[in-house]
Amino acid sequence: MTTSWPPRRTARRSLAPRIATPREPVDPARIGRRVVRRRAKGMDAAAVAAALEDAQFFARQDSRHEADDVRGRAELAERERLAQLLAAAAPGTVYAPDTDDVVQAELAADAAAAAEREAAVRQAQRIAARADELQALRELGTLEQADPCEGDEAVRDELTRRAGSYVQADVDAWLARALAVHRGHYADLAAREAAAGLLPQPVLAHAALLSALAHLVPTAAPGELAFAARLATAEPGATADLAALLTRVTKPADTDRSRP
Repeated sequence: MTTSWPPRRTARRSLAPRIATPREPVDPARIGRRVVRRRAKGMDAAAVAAALEDAQFFARQDSRHEADDVRGRAELAERERLAQLLAAAAPGTVYAPDTDDVVQAELAADAAAAAEREAAVRQAQRIAARADELQALRELGTLEQADPCEGDEAVRDELTRRAGSYVQADVDAWLARALAVHRGHYADLAAREAAAGLLPQPVLAHAALLSALAHLVPTAAPGELAFAARLATAEPGATADLAALLTRVTKPADTDRSRP
């Protein structure tokens, strides 16, 4: 059996970019303080004071401590802190990082920072996965049938980034229509209010005009309102003003109909 060359290529969907695992930033000063604490563990006040004297002597001999030796200066400062800590403690006290308030505060801050980095990575992964999903729906021609979800504003930005900052009109129109009719995630008032600070002005203006036209001409077919997107793209400010005017015009009529 022979194999043709070159082999045939099969269509494959582009994968989302891999999200790098977060790592703790390298901090020479932090490393220096940790080294001092590890060496000082179990030492009493006299031993820590002696170690401080030795460190001060070598610091005076080494001009690097006065230049760019960040770790060296941090080690010396930490030895001074530990000496003061044990000098103020009860006689016979030995140094234990587990009972050092400064160390425990640093560990808590490190844990919080690590959790924040992990959360940011998980969020980026969710956005990338949702962007893949919306892209697949676009290719299938079924995007309009999907309901928007929480965070789709960030997904829009991700799709725009992938497209080299090219504004994708179909995604913007989908979001505008969903926002106008309070569909999916936008059924919640808080979500609609948040969208005002997350979506670009053309999308918001498009949604506002669609909402106003829905009250003014409720029987209009979707195709008859296609001009709204073009107006919003060309003149978002004027479109928003028009939407506000139409909304103001339709409100008195709604009020009159509600009266007995």
